[in-house]
Amino acid sequence: MWNLPSRDGTIPNALRCGAAKGEYRVMRKVLLICLAVCFVLALSALAFDDMGKSATVNGWIVDAKCGAKGANAGGEACTKKCVAGGEKMVIVTDGDQKVLAVDNQDALKGHEGHHVTVTGTMGKDSMKVASVKMM
Repeated sequence: MWNLPSRDGTIPNALRCGAAKGEYRVMRKVLLICLAVCFVLALSALAFDDMGKSATVNGWIVDAKCGAKGANAGGEACTKKCVAGGEKMVIVTDGDQKVLAVDNQDALKGHEGHHVTVTGTMGKDSMKVASVKMM
């Protein structure tokens, strides 16, 4: 009960209040590791927050084979021919010529080779189309 010194004048470890210096270092390392893990999880949550948001893009509906090369008014016949042959349709954006895969191909039926405004849910490099309007 009492912090009485032993015969050699020291207080036994079991009777000391608080932790030793080595224990503080270990606790500090564990705390820093926990904070680092929380920081990484917070950053990943922010990164995934952008995915799945509604967006509107202007661009051309072309086939995946031709991609950005077919994104013009003269590419409609080629796009229709390639889509009929089994190629998937993609959206090539106007500004940066980015090629976006389309998750629901049926939403673009009848717009092959057209310059359109597409609204939908964005993924990393893809889009699930909600509506299509001719430009």
